[in-house]
Amino acid sequence: QVQLVESGGGLVQPGGSLKLSCAASGFIFSSYQMRWYRQGPRKEREWVATITGAGATNYADSVRGRFTISRDNAKNTVFLQMNSLKPDDTAVYYCNALRNPLSYWGQGIQVTVSS
Repeated sequence: QVQLVESGGGLVQPGGSLKLSCAASGFIFSSYQMRWYRQGPRKEREWVATITGAGATNYADSVRGRFTISRDNAKNTVFLQMNSLKPDDTAVYYCNALRNPLSYWGQGIQVTVSS
């Protein structure tokens, strides 16, 4: 049974940091591209960052330089380090595992940036 379980969300002040984790099980983690998406209030879901099985990364312009995606293939976990957070980063963050045509999603975790 495939599972993706996000953790590490919460409330943080503007300028603060959070580190999200996504623990995966039920598939060969190292062979999947891992992505983070987010969906803010009254917004469409948007892509945030990608990391390949080999560790190559890519970021949306809105988070480049502030967010860092990483993975630990030994622990089947992907991370999203979020620094210099802004109110516009407030969203439900989703972990996604992709190996076409297969795509798996986590349940999402809330991140709120507010003073």
